[in-house]
Amino acid sequence: MKLIDQALADGRTALSEYESKQVLASYGIPVTQEDLVTNPADLSEAIHKIGFPLVMKGCAAEIAHKTEKGLIRVDVRNEDEARTAYKEITSAMDGAEKAVLVQQMIKGQRELVVGLTRDPQFGPCVMFGLGGIFTEVLEDTSFRVAPIERRDALEMMQDIKAHKILEAIRGMEPVDTDLLAEILMAIGRLGMENEAVKEIDINPVIISAGKPVAVDALVVLA
Repeated sequence: MKLIDQALADGRTALSEYESKQVLASYGIPVTQEDLVTNPADLSEAIHKIGFPLVMKGCAAEIAHKTEKGLIRVDVRNEDEARTAYKEITSAMDGAEKAVLVQQMIKGQRELVVGLTRDPQFGPCVMFGLGGIFTEVLEDTSFRVAPIERRDALEMMQDIKAHKILEAIRGMEPVDTDLLAEILMAIGRLGMENEAVKEIDINPVIISAGKPVAVDALVVLA
């Protein structure tokens, strides 16, 4: 893939969030609508294209943990707030490219994680589980060696302890498990077809009106 090849040629070991989502989208994985803004003049265009409310994030390949660095603003509701957020984010991006990701704000109460890791013995393995800030604490995940079929993907969903979160609960629609299975299968294909991809971390995948959407993503290169 050209985007991955260029990153490797530049000596990089990871893609930015924006680039990572471009890779995911090329495999049919639903991602947030977003624009990468590198100067204040382009901010208004991005705002009017995407609409409020917005999420704004500092975006560079060398920035893996944006929350800890104070590079995320959520629920941005007007242009004044957006311009203030842009100034604050770019001011905090010392040593990094001053690019800000202007992103639609996806609303949903359920967060999942989807990923890929390249095992030395088994090769690319697909991961699925409970996402959000508690992913590492709860460790409620399931793995399968790629490539995977629909049956494997559906089994992975049932493997996690919190599998009932995919059902219709507390007035929320059931998760579109067919679409979720397509995402898991696509991640497996991505790993099989791109040997330079070492890891993929899509966290969170937010469930909005029953549909899974990749809200944040990181592709790590070998």
